[in-house]
Amino acid sequence: MIKGLIGRKLGMTQVFTEDGVTVPVTVIEVEPSVVIQKKTTETDGYDAVQLGYFRVKQKSVNKPLQGHFKKADRGFFRFIREFRGPVDDMEVGQEVTVDIFSPGDYVDITGISKGRGFQGGVKRHGFRGGRATHGSMFHRAPGSIGASSFPSRVFKGKRLPGHMGNSRVTVQNLRVISVRPEINALIVKGSVPGPKNGILLIREAVKKRKAGV
Repeated sequence: MIKGLIGRKLGMTQVFTEDGVTVPVTVIEVEPSVVIQKKTTETDGYDAVQLGYFRVKQKSVNKPLQGHFKKADRGFFRFIREFRGPVDDMEVGQEVTVDIFSPGDYVDITGISKGRGFQGGVKRHGFRGGRATHGSMFHRAPGSIGASSFPSRVFKGKRLPGHMGNSRVTVQNLRVISVRPEINALIVKGSVPGPKNGILLIREAVKKRKAGV
């Protein structure tokens, strides 16, 4: 069975361990996701399932997606995401709930980071900048970028001011602190990408699984 879910970030708080240590955690709302489509190597070239999350009214979904959702006959959804892996024990219309994870498991969480707009090199890349006193006239500028008569151009990938954030980010190996099926909540140690109410993809940790942890 594929260990993957779609969730919504509720925010951060802290919990205490049995020995009194404070642990920062993120609370994620994970309502049951529904298997919308099952893909197999024979028909699609790879094994995967499409999960639907966040039910909406039929009028909020376009006609092609309405037909797609009616195959599962479990309602209409705002978000569809695909998870690859073994699908032998999964069927269309099946619900996937938060209890596929247990405390102590490790997960990889993917989200869209907060957008910061256009930022300079100091904020975007952590440049040190120049001194702030004695009329240096060099404070937060990027400085020389090394292009002169040769090579007469700026190399691609140069760290310069530009658009910061609003990109897909994955944080790996976050430990599951608590699973609350009665309220559809998952509590993980540390922070995850994105703002409050941002959509997250929660998967079994790849590196931990390969290492046999």
